[in-house]
Amino acid sequence: MPRRVVDVLVPVALNQAYSYGVPDGEELAPGDVVSVPLGAREVIGVVWAENQNPAPRLHNRLKDVSEKLDVPPLREELRRFVDWVSNYTLASRGMVMRMTLRMGEHLGPERVRLGVRLVGEPPQRMTAARARVLDLLSDGLLRAKSEAAQEAGVSGSVIDGLVDEGTLAVETMPREKPMQPPDAAFAEPDFSPEQSEAAAKMRELAAQDGFAVALIDGVTGSGKTEVYFEAVAEIIRKGRQALILMPEIALTGQFLERFAQRFGVRPIEWHSELTPRTRARNWLAVANGEAQVVVGARSALFLPYADLGLIVVDEEHDQAYKQSDGAHYHARDMAVVRGHIAKVPVVLSSATPSVETEVNARTGRYRRIALPSRFGGQHMPHIEAIDLRREGPQRGRFISPPLAEAVKFAVERREQALLFLNRRGYAPLTLCRACGHRFSCNICDAWLVDHRFRQRLVCHHCGFSMPRPHVCPQCAAEESLAAIGPGVERLQEEAATLFPEARTMVLSSDLITDIETMRSELNEIAEGRVDIIIGTQLVAKGHNFPRLNLVGVVDADLGLGNGDPRAAERTFQLLNQVIGRAGREQGRGVGYLQTHQPEHPVMKALVASNREAFYDSEIEARERAAYPPFGRLAALIVSAANRPDAEGFARRLANLAPRDEHVVVLGPAEAPLAVIKGRYRFRLLVKSSRAFDLSGYLRAWLAAAPKTKGSLTLEVDVDPQSFL
Repeated sequence: MPRRVVDVLVPVALNQAYSYGVPDGEELAPGDVVSVPLGAREVIGVVWAENQNPAPRLHNRLKDVSEKLDVPPLREELRRFVDWVSNYTLASRGMVMRMTLRMGEHLGPERVRLGVRLVGEPPQRMTAARARVLDLLSDGLLRAKSEAAQEAGVSGSVIDGLVDEGTLAVETMPREKPMQPPDAAFAEPDFSPEQSEAAAKMRELAAQDGFAVALIDGVTGSGKTEVYFEAVAEIIRKGRQALILMPEIALTGQFLERFAQRFGVRPIEWHSELTPRTRARNWLAVANGEAQVVVGARSALFLPYADLGLIVVDEEHDQAYKQSDGAHYHARDMAVVRGHIAKVPVVLSSATPSVETEVNARTGRYRRIALPSRFGGQHMPHIEAIDLRREGPQRGRFISPPLAEAVKFAVERREQALLFLNRRGYAPLTLCRACGHRFSCNICDAWLVDHRFRQRLVCHHCGFSMPRPHVCPQCAAEESLAAIGPGVERLQEEAATLFPEARTMVLSSDLITDIETMRSELNEIAEGRVDIIIGTQLVAKGHNFPRLNLVGVVDADLGLGNGDPRAAERTFQLLNQVIGRAGREQGRGVGYLQTHQPEHPVMKALVASNREAFYDSEIEARERAAYPPFGRLAALIVSAANRPDAEGFARRLANLAPRDEHVVVLGPAEAPLAVIKGRYRFRLLVKSSRAFDLSGYLRAWLAAAPKTKGSLTLEVDVDPQSFL
């Protein structure tokens, strides 16, 4: 009987699958998760296909599959999705498949957890550390060894010593309680007539079998979340699974609470901050169908759902959905692809849809479900522009007199104010007043950002940092260093001077130590224990602050001057979202835009609350330039340890580009950020018509290109979102 052979896809940066023999008596089929030898190590892979015609030369050299893991197999729709993503993005199939296995770690049966309990007499030799452990365990409860050591502030060896002396006993910890399913009827909401109509359309969408895409297009505070919860409820009733993607799940504690209020339990979470044990447990719950609703970051799209019935993409416009390392993919677009392959509906939700989604809704490819007004009759914020050319702040200050006066009145009325500046740290640049020396990163083409809270100068691109000096390294002048421009830390300093009685808090990713700290700070704001919030774009991501009625954007022009084709769209979305935090529950919200360009189309559209005018002009400009969604783009980024190698390879690559009337190759040109982490960067931008097979063109081009050697690397980014 001929030996059975299967092709196994392993989580390495290769497109091909490896052939392995099937041990006698072992039943293997495509989708099975297996352990196989790869070189000198064992790796976890997935059986991708039956190999009916193995190469004869491999007969005596073929290794066998080591083990079939006791986990559910990957379904055909997920394997097709992996192939599709790999083909479209030019990422290797192995690296895309790796995301479905959570990087290939911790799979298999859950390990037995051991705990310790106080059972015997105190030891003869007592120390302060041992006394703390005995005091902690005096209640007789069983605790995990690591948790007991952490709570008592001791090392694991102290626990081991007490076990050896018979004071503590080791016992098996009980298994985690089974996950409680969400209850679709737990707390059905009281909708407004407008919301009821939208909710009915959501239930209708979820009840149908087959692929469709709907856009919930609602202003901030209109109840979009509660409306798409009705689609989730319908999926729960059908006994299927729903995925809710969020741009930054680690910061959305409020969302999880809202879900629990509606459905009685929290959903399963999926993001990078989960512990390995929790990730393994959640992965298995998804794969065996125990987890009915998953709320996750973009990587949750690659989980092996047992019976996926719905995908929701919340804040679909958010640029955090773009994966910028490894496999370059956009989770919103890939969610639509997975919905199409799995034949399930997809819901996109946003107050400021991406231009691509807006065009799809206008042309009828996506169904638009509109929520044009806020829940409870609350008004949309009134927006005013403050022309800094006429009403600018005094020298050395960044808050203009009109904005300062508005914040003062808000604090006096015991309302909250938000000062928004999308710039971390104290100041973006430090220079010497004596000689003009500017502090820049040693290995990046970027200035060092002053972080006064940490007393360091930091590069935001590579993480390099140095203590903040008091002497100029160029001219040795003392106390001559000046901070140029504001960051949120400097803004807090100014707010403390202008409003000494107010309680302030800075929300910035630099100051977050962990998820729980962030959620605690957001709860403090929601409970009204902060008067003035000073924040970066973190504050624009779906948070609800009941007492917040005033938003002041300190530098509304910040995102408009970087040459990015998406600059206007991103600025409009960000400012609309952040001002939308105001006036959601009580009072009338007001937003102030400090700008040097009040005549800019983005500022005019925001002040006039004329969203349609902005989209009309932006769509017309994109169509005229044949930019997405009316054309396609891909970026090729060449980098090397020295400039000549990077530039030389980029030029050779450009010369080998196939000639095609549907394609324009621009460059190579030095990237706007020319050096990052000591690597010199050159970019080529490839532009094609919408219907053209750009991925196929790139694949043929790169097949004929020279291979990268030494320090050279080549990254391909299909549908780039960043142009730095």
